[in-house]
Amino acid sequence: MTGGGGTRLRVDPVACAGIGMCAHLAEDLVRLDSWGYPVVPQRGLVADEARHAARAVTGCPHRALRLEAD
Repeated sequence: MTGGGGTRLRVDPVACAGIGMCAHLAEDLVRLDSWGYPVVPQRGLVADEARHAARAVTGCPHRALRLEAD
C-alpha cells in the first residue's frame, strides 16, 4: 500500500515511555521494537490509516504521538 495521504504519524521519543498502547489501538499501523517503543510508517497515511492513527494519538497516556500534515 502506498501512502499518498496528507497526514503523517510522528512519535516524540523523549515523551514516549514504551507502554505500547498505540500498538494495541492501531495494530495494523504501529509496531513495537524490541524495547517496546513504537515504530510508525515513514510515509503519508491513507484515510483509513489516519483514522486508526488518530485513535492511537488519543489513547497515548504520555501524549507522545501526534498527527502532522504531510
